[in-house]
Amino acid sequence: MPEQIFEFSNNHPILVLSFVALLGLILFTEFRRLTQKFSNVTPTSAINLINDEDPVLIDVREQSEVGDGTLNNAIHIPLSSFAKRAGELDQYRDKSVIVYCRSGNRSGSVCRTLTGRGFEKVYNLAGGIMAWQDAHLPIAARKKPSKSKTKSKKKKNG
Repeated sequence: MPEQIFEFSNNHPILVLSFVALLGLILFTEFRRLTQKFSNVTPTSAINLINDEDPVLIDVREQSEVGDGTLNNAIHIPLSSFAKRAGELDQYRDKSVIVYCRSGNRSGSVCRTLTGRGFEKVYNLAGGIMAWQDAHLPIAARKKPSKSKTKSKKKKNG
C-alpha cells in the first residue's frame, strides 16, 4: 500500500499538492472556527440580544455601502479605518457587542480584533445586513450629513 501511494504521488504531483493544500485550508479554517472567542448570531438571535441586553451595534461597512440604511443606533466605523478608531469602542468593553457588515465576512475579522482587545461578549451577525434584510427586519434610514446651505447672490448687470 505505501508503495502505491508513493507511486501515485510521483505520477501526479500537482494533484497531491492540491490535495495537501486543500486539506491544510480546511484544517486552518476549522481550527480558527473552534478557537474563536466570539459567536455568530442569526438576525433572529440578534433581535433577542437587542431586546434582552441592549448591545452596542457596530457597522463596519464602508461609507459607500451605508446608503441603504443601517441598524438603529449603530456606530459606523468602516473596516478600512477600524485599526485607527478601535479605541473609540473601549468604553463598551463590558457590554455585549454585535458587529455587522454587508455579508458577515468582514465583521468576523473585527470580532477577532475586539476579543483580542479584551471584549468578552462579541457577536458577529451571520449573513450581515443582507441576512437582516432577507428576514424583513427594520432598517433605519441613513443619516445624511448636514450641508450648510449657502445661496449665492446674483449681481444684476445692467
